[in-house]
Amino acid sequence: MTTVLIVASTAPKQQAVLVEALERFRAKGAIVTVACFFDPEKLVFDQALAEVRSFVVPVEERDARFRKALAWAQTNRKMWLHARRSAWLRQRYRKADLLVALDAGAVHTVWEMAQRNTRAGAYYGLVPAQRAHDAARTVPISKRLERRVTATAGIGVRGARRAAVQTVRTTLRKATGRRVMRNPATAWFWAQAMAAPRVPDRFRSKLAVRLHDSAVRAGRPAVAARVASAAVHRIGSASTRADVLTKMAQSELALGHVPVGLRDAIQAQLALADSLLPTNPTRAAAAVSKAWSLASNRVLHFDRLSSPLIEDPAAFLAPFRESCAARKLSEPRGRLTPAAPAPTDRPLRLLVTTFINDNFLGEILDHYRAMPNVEVRFLDLNEDPVTRPLARTGSSVIEHLLAGESSYGAKIETWLRPYLDWADTVFVDWCQVTAALFTLNDPGTARIIIRLHSFEAYNFWPHLVDFSRVDDVVFVSDHMRDLCTVVLPRLTEAGGPRLWVIDNAMDLQRFPRSKSADARFNLGLVGFSAVAKDPRWAIEVLRGLRERDERYRLTLIGSNFNSRPTKAAKDYGKLFNRDLAELEPLGAVRRYGQTDDVPAALQEVGVILSTSVRESFHCGLVEGAASGAVPVVRDWPFFAGKPHGARTLFPADWVVATPEEAVERILTVTATEEQWRDAGRAASEHALKTWDWTVTQSEYDRLLLDG
Repeated sequence: MTTVLIVASTAPKQQAVLVEALERFRAKGAIVTVACFFDPEKLVFDQALAEVRSFVVPVEERDARFRKALAWAQTNRKMWLHARRSAWLRQRYRKADLLVALDAGAVHTVWEMAQRNTRAGAYYGLVPAQRAHDAARTVPISKRLERRVTATAGIGVRGARRAAVQTVRTTLRKATGRRVMRNPATAWFWAQAMAAPRVPDRFRSKLAVRLHDSAVRAGRPAVAARVASAAVHRIGSASTRADVLTKMAQSELALGHVPVGLRDAIQAQLALADSLLPTNPTRAAAAVSKAWSLASNRVLHFDRLSSPLIEDPAAFLAPFRESCAARKLSEPRGRLTPAAPAPTDRPLRLLVTTFINDNFLGEILDHYRAMPNVEVRFLDLNEDPVTRPLARTGSSVIEHLLAGESSYGAKIETWLRPYLDWADTVFVDWCQVTAALFTLNDPGTARIIIRLHSFEAYNFWPHLVDFSRVDDVVFVSDHMRDLCTVVLPRLTEAGGPRLWVIDNAMDLQRFPRSKSADARFNLGLVGFSAVAKDPRWAIEVLRGLRERDERYRLTLIGSNFNSRPTKAAKDYGKLFNRDLAELEPLGAVRRYGQTDDVPAALQEVGVILSTSVRESFHCGLVEGAASGAVPVVRDWPFFAGKPHGARTLFPADWVVATPEEAVERILTVTATEEQWRDAGRAASEHALKTWDWTVTQSEYDRLLLDG
């Protein structure tokens, strides 16, 4: 009696073929088992024909070693790793006379089984297996013994090789680990080794990245820098050199650090791009993309309490201004015809467009949709699943700009040309991908207006916008205009766009509501999910107040702090959560949560805080002021001491420099209920007279209708 084991990686599409083969095996007295690397329920046939069972190791039974092996294994080996763990399957393949791979995915697993059961025949496909069974050929004992010895030896050799490789890897990992790099002697040795001549670039680069990462994690940045310098100076390939420096910078960013070699990595990628630009714009674009990816990394600007761009914009952006490839991205290409004047014989056609975020467009859209002399269309580039991928690739934009033309650019032309042909005016909210795509091709006679908020200034997208095709750029504050004209000098060059400063469009009339006397001691912070909001500054203010009067408490309005983006954010989040764990049980801090009814949440707030290190405008603070809460605004550090910032945007008495000043202001304005209500009433009147939509809409009319 013959025992047949069939191994399948996926359920066959034509199961009738399998059923026919099983019936033939059964008719000739064979015992058949089907081992599945999938759910056996997908096989629909009489189970009496064969034993059917899955050998996939359940997730809960996968230990760390097994998970690691699966992660590193090639696709064809993953299935065998599961098979060798199955006691049921081991018993079956060791007793089988025929081992059959039903599909290509099962071939490697059957081969491994045949190495362990040398008397069995191994076949790929049902037809060869049936022929072998029908022939019932026998192998002489001497041949069986020879085959068994050879196969067993093969297993031993492969096992020894794997063990040797693993031993070398383990030894090398330990010899280049954090503990070793903390030792000055061994760290010196590795630095010297990295400078040794005649080491292949491939080996030197991988080892240098490993040593650099270990030194950084060991808290030895100077050692990491020495290793990097020694290795890079010996690497001959410009591409490999740029790749090594980039990986080193990325490893430091992953740890939440500003890389010591950040500028070197950016310059290496840009130098590579410049060398490739004349002959290979595609590879040049990839190098520029990597440079901008490093320079725009959120750890540098968003998940820390400072930014190298703010500290010295000219120095930070110097590598890009010195690079031919980077400069080509922003070369003005102009437009064939200027924007046409607003029509007088029909309604103005206004296209309002964005990418995902339409948070600041509500009042604008409602206002112009209600006007009979304006026809409004709204376009979110993220809405259409067919064209959405075109808006999610900055590298394609860069490649098009460097090459001068591309199939990608043609697709953008086909997508957006109908909108440009229809519109008299295009209002692009956020200077990001939407702005880049609407200026990628000539806009025709459509007037292009771009509104820039804040985060874009720290990103690469504005550097991909052709401002020679833009008529107007709108900022929401003077300090953002100041920053952006430094970051983007093209904005102030002759022939550049007109620059406007217009406040965010906000309906503040719905915020004033009566507040209870208890609200006097309740501080409020609207939005605290990001490091830039620096909610721990509010905690410091709260502690200072409660040392004097324990009636003060803090209400956090909005979604919880987001620790997921980077380790830098995670580290900040740990400290913030530690603060909350201490203060929430005391009733000193309450999380209100995310809400669509912000006016109701602010009704309980007597003092509204702005604790951020940077803001473009801070709508939450202004809404709180409109509600009658007394504003206390930190002099945003990114802009403190500059010509414009929080002190020029808000009344002087609202702004404080330190938590101690904030404590004194709050104690003063809340000393009595009457003082608190008077201060809140004054703040509300100022907010409504200065920033309500009834005031700012005339500025938008001047921008959009009068031009």
